[in-house]
Amino acid sequence: MDLRIFTEPQQGADYDTLLKVARATEELGFDAFFRSDHYLRMGPGDGLPGPTDAWITLAGLARETRRIRLGTLMTAGTFRLPGVLAIQVAQVDQMSGGRIELGLGAGWFEEEHTAYGIPFPKEKFGRLEEQLAIVTGLWETEVGKTFSYEGQHYRLADSPALPKPAQRKIPVLVGGHGATRTPRLAARYADEFNIPFASLEDTERQFGRVRAAAEEAGRPADDLVYSNALVVCVGKDDAEVARRAAAIGRDVEELKANGLAGSPAEVADKLGRYAAVGSSRVYLQVLDLDDLDHLELISAQVAPQLG
Repeated sequence: MDLRIFTEPQQGADYDTLLKVARATEELGFDAFFRSDHYLRMGPGDGLPGPTDAWITLAGLARETRRIRLGTLMTAGTFRLPGVLAIQVAQVDQMSGGRIELGLGAGWFEEEHTAYGIPFPKEKFGRLEEQLAIVTGLWETEVGKTFSYEGQHYRLADSPALPKPAQRKIPVLVGGHGATRTPRLAARYADEFNIPFASLEDTERQFGRVRAAAEEAGRPADDLVYSNALVVCVGKDDAEVARRAAAIGRDVEELKANGLAGSPAEVADKLGRYAAVGSSRVYLQVLDLDDLDHLELISAQVAPQLG
């Protein structure tokens, strides 16, 4: 199972903090560093020092890391025009030497749009579908040819469809809990389907929907990677688990029920149960970005148990 580190910088983290976490991610053998795409803290607190932009962050990390893959869970479709996003992601992919992945979602947090003057359209899912068509279409257009698109929300005419990413194909992630439209969208555009903060039962059910949608679209179900995103809180003993839970304002029992919490053996066992329902990759949501010992413990005592 691939273990990836997933951060939420809007809760209060500057670039230097994210760089330390990304370097630890690389040094400790994790597969990738991902971050959210938000501009406003969620829950109580002042959010200092303030938000960082996802793709500016990843551009910096692209030059300051060498091995790990880098990406978003999820880039908010409401923040960027699809043509501009295709340029940004392709450029950062070049800067990284071909290590970028794009998670793209519809956008949902209305308060951050209001706070920073970003339009929050009523119809977001239709826009997301067009964005996926445009971004992937621009990247797939052969050099020397042009790309045009006529949709309800976006229109492109004779685009040179440049620049091209370093990778032949940037992996695209689609995710969510939607029962019908989301699986169909994943089946059409995604290389990976991610379900965030879901129980084993909900994970198995949603993976089944995506697999069925892929087969209905004429695509092998195993053509996609299936993954989870789950909050993580591991400790060598009960006291350390409790300390780490308190640091992020969460209850231990709640974390054990809804995330990955407890001793290394407990967490490895639960990861094994997610693997049994089809998950081959887990994004570990790390909320205390100053606690690099946490990452070291997971690397040393959880990852080796996963085979």
